[in-house]
Amino acid sequence: DFPTGTVQVTLDGDGIPSYEIKTDVAWDNIPFTPEMQKLASETVAVCFGSLAQRDAVSRATINAFLDSMPEGEGVYKVFDINLRQNFYTREIIEASMERCNVLKINDEEIITVGRLFNLDGLSMEEIAEELLGRYRLDILILTCGAHGSYVFTPGNVSFVETPVVEVADTVGAGDSFTATFVASLLNGLPIVEAHRLAVNVSAYVCTCHGATPTLPSHLIDRSRK
Repeated sequence: DFPTGTVQVTLDGDGIPSYEIKTDVAWDNIPFTPEMQKLASETVAVCFGSLAQRDAVSRATINAFLDSMPEGEGVYKVFDINLRQNFYTREIIEASMERCNVLKINDEEIITVGRLFNLDGLSMEEIAEELLGRYRLDILILTCGAHGSYVFTPGNVSFVETPVVEVADTVGAGDSFTATFVASLLNGLPIVEAHRLAVNVSAYVCTCHGATPTLPSHLIDRSRK
């Protein structure tokens, strides 16, 4: 009953995208069905963001899905915060951080979240540590573009530099990082190895036009323990 979602992506001279995201579309109106509840009860990894929660219908469905998932070790509820335009509130972000156990956030988003949560004056790393403890997260991923990325876990921090590559565009870089990281954990890789592989896959995606290039076999093989 609703049109398919569309996004107009515009690249600047450095290949950095900006987005015009159409409203009142199908993914704003996702119903929570018995089939979806059954799927949730069998799901050990899910990725969700703030953008898909801009409408109350889909927001309720996402929350119901998360609440229907199993609990315990080896289950990953990944909140890829994904702040876009004005489609977020402090309340939505906080409710999502209370439901997730993995938070993925970039260097621009963490400053915005720090301001929303009255953490002004703290460094990005200090905000990350504060969020990790406040919401009892298992993992917090902070990506900083060309300046590297961090993976925070209670008591430990992994930092990996971003490889220097010739950038075609950055569309899909963040999602490829998240997908690689989670797939690697599901395949039994330690967090540090999953982090390093996620960085390399994301860098490779940046060398290609479009969000979903075919990955070379040496990167795919590394995701398996």
